[in-house]
Amino acid sequence: MAKRIVIALGGNALGHTPSEQIRIVKNTAKTIVDLIEDGNEVVIGHGNGPQVGMINLAMEYSSNSPMSTPYMPFAECGAMSQGYIGYQLQQAIENELKIRKISKDCCTIVTQVLVDKDDPAFKHPTKPVGAFYSKEEAKKFENDKGFIFTEDAGRGYRRVVASPKPQKIIELNSIKTLIASGKIVISCGGGGIPVVESEQGLRGVAAVIDKDWSCAKLALDLEADSLLILTAVDKVSINFNTKDQVDLDSLNLEEIDKYIAEGEFAKGSMLPKIEACKNFIMNGKENCHAIITSLERADQALKGRTGTILEK
Repeated sequence: MAKRIVIALGGNALGHTPSEQIRIVKNTAKTIVDLIEDGNEVVIGHGNGPQVGMINLAMEYSSNSPMSTPYMPFAECGAMSQGYIGYQLQQAIENELKIRKISKDCCTIVTQVLVDKDDPAFKHPTKPVGAFYSKEEAKKFENDKGFIFTEDAGRGYRRVVASPKPQKIIELNSIKTLIASGKIVISCGGGGIPVVESEQGLRGVAAVIDKDWSCAKLALDLEADSLLILTAVDKVSINFNTKDQVDLDSLNLEEIDKYIAEGEFAKGSMLPKIEACKNFIMNGKENCHAIITSLERADQALKGRTGTILEK
């Protein structure tokens, strides 16, 4: 039975450089088109960690070089990453559609996502971005530009930004219009460009929204049947990477809360995926579900043959 599916692509579905990404997204596109060929309505979100870091680093270096270019704010770096990741993804998907003689269009929407300017995350920024600096260099940036730096595992000092929760997808109506016309839509790249409301209107801020949370929000707003989070593992595990590791076929809300309380899911990797899925299945339409699995197993996971399914 055909479903409306929101896919959250992890870093393993992309690449760290433009040339590496062109190669990797060819396989990513095959997985996505498999789902489309089965009659599903597909909307795609993706991360941008390596990409926005690379762009931010290049802009920092250039703005501080003898032949300096203008300083580029972090929100604009996020928009740049959305553009080039979206371009390569949609090109790969269009090429795969053409090979299979499927007549469909794919498009990327540069997506803003509203966050609360009073989100507690802004008081405790934790997301590292950009280059490593000495203590003296970091202090100068803090004084000159108001950045916040933290020491990073003995390797130097890195700028940190907030990771607030998504409140509203600004381009939602455009996304709905495109879906209704039969388009394959790529949106909420990198979690979306974080913006806040001000007296002058929307304003970009230096932050990184977790892409799984933004994709869960998008899935809720689109009344999706499934939220499909594609990552580096086939299934969610407890006692991960130990001799007692257990791979889970399914999780309900009670089990999710139990394992979170026991600290089973790592904060920087599986925990935000689990929490985003929980938010979707708690607030989504009846019989909606989320699946966490690997890119290679996406089609099989939707048919219930692998992956970890999360449901009420």
